[in-house]
Formats: sequence, structure tokens, C-alpha cells
Amino acid sequence: MKIKKILVTGCGGMLGSSVYSHLKQKGYDVKPTDIDLNEKWLSFLDVRDYDGAKKICDEFKPDLILHLAALTSLEYCEEHLEEAFKTNYLGTKNMALIARKIDIPLVYVSTAGVFDGKKERYSEGDIPNPINVYGRTKFYGEIAVQSMLEKYFIARAGWMVGGGKKDKKFVSYVLSQIKQGKREFNIVKGMRGTPTYTFDFARNLEVLFNTDFYGLYHMACQGETDRIEIAKHILEVLGIKDAKINEVDSEFFKKDFPVARAPCERMIDGNLNKKKINLMRHWKQALMEYLENEWNSLIANKKV
Repeated sequence: MKIKKILVTGCGGMLGSSVYSHLKQKGYDVKPTDIDLNEKWLSFLDVRDYDGAKKICDEFKPDLILHLAALTSLEYCEEHLEEAFKTNYLGTKNMALIARKIDIPLVYVSTAGVFDGKKERYSEGDIPNPINVYGRTKFYGEIAVQSMLEKYFIARAGWMVGGGKKDKKFVSYVLSQIKQGKREFNIVKGMRGTPTYTFDFARNLEVLFNTDFYGLYHMACQGETDRIEIAKHILEVLGIKDAKINEVDSEFFKKDFPVARAPCERMIDGNLNKKKINLMRHWKQALMEYLENEWNSLIANKKV
């Protein structure tokens, strides 16, 4: 079946805005929904409300459900266990049940946070072992999708980069500090991972859901890195030579970020490579596009 109509949950977040922009540009009929109506183009949908979600799907009649809705703050999930469980697990179960009832595929976006970080890199064959509430509830969502559906795509993302003003992640934080004139940065050492540029992710998702290659996929940019290297690369690209990076332990930020984080979230896009549909670029190339598109003022003021 050719995919023409797509219902997107959680479309008001940093990934959702990139996905919506890409799908609209490609000519899809998109129903963007969220519980937080922070954009005029969003419609209300609470994935925890099965009847409400089913009603919207019955009215819109999508060919595909793209399920992005989730609570993603590690600290918030840890402090609000029941809400995290209802949103990330039960909400996902609801959308999987709806997809099964109307016999359409479902795309579920998961996370590298399902792993404990004890390995140097993770493939799709590695067994998840989440170490916090967020990771556990997202993993439960994966189990629900896999146990309820035959036509599904699970795409695990790495460290998200992109999403404009909705981007509150590490790279955006460093850039906002640079923009404010800050030149000394405390960066946690030993935090290894793989950036995931939201627009690359959106492009690769589109290619994936137009196949019948159902299953589990890692979808992160190419190349392995850590937070120290990313910060140094940003400073180098911007031509900032007078900055100082202090390499600190995670205990340094324990007051603001008390929840345990996996020391390594590097992922190998094994199944995308096997199917020859891996569009994810090297993280440095993707980061450059991100800087040019969303931080153009810093590029324009680059110090030669």
C-alpha cells in the first residue's frame, strides 16, 4: 500500500517539527497532533486516551501512524513514574492497538537510552538493559509494539540535534552559551554517543516506512564521538580560539541532573546498512548543516 496519509503523535517536539516539515515538503497528507498545542498547525491528541486517539484515527483514516509522543526528560520521568509509564508505555500500546485494528503500519521512535552503556557500541542484536525510568518505559513501548504488531518499524535515535527553538539538548545548550558570550565550559568526560540530526532522521524514516522491511532499526549519524569532542569541534568550526573546556565528572552536575545516565550510547546502524537504505550522514557533516540552518548568526560572525 502506498503511504499517502500519516498521523503523527507528539509532533510538537523537536523531532516532530522536523518530521512535519519534511513530510509536508514531500507532499504527504499529514495530521500533526500533540497534547501540547504549541503550534497553530497542531491538533490535540493524548495518546493515553485510547478512545480519543481512536476517534481521530477513524476520522482521518491514516495509512501510517508515526508515534513520536513521549516524556523524554530523564529527571521528570524519574520523579513522575506513573505519568511516564502511562505516556511512554500505555500510550504506545494504545497506538499499536489502533494500528492493529485498522491494519496499518506503525513507526515507533525509541532511544539509545534502552541500553546500560557498558559496551563501546550497540547493534540491534544487543539486549536492552535500561538504567532509568525513561529508558525502561521506552523499552516497554518497544516490547508492546513488537508483541502486538507484524507491520511495525522501531527506530532508535541517539543524541538528538535539531528542532529549532524546541531544541534543548546538549549541542543547542553549548551554542546558546557561545551566543551569550560564554567562553568557559564544563563538559562531562566519558559520555560517548552518536548524534542524530532530526532532518536526517526524518529523511531516513520516510525511506524506511515506504518499504516492507519491518523490524527494529538504529538510526543515528555516522561516526563515533563524545561530548568533549563535539564541544571542541563546534568551537573549531566557529573559529573560537579563546575558549576553555573543563573536563568534569558527572558528579559535577549531580544537583541539576541526578538521574543515572548510560556512559555510552553509541549505536551501529546495522539493519539500515544491510537493507542499503542508510541515509544518515557523518555527524560532522550533519552538524555543519544544523549550524548553517539554525545558528546562522554564529556562522556569519565566525572568527577567521
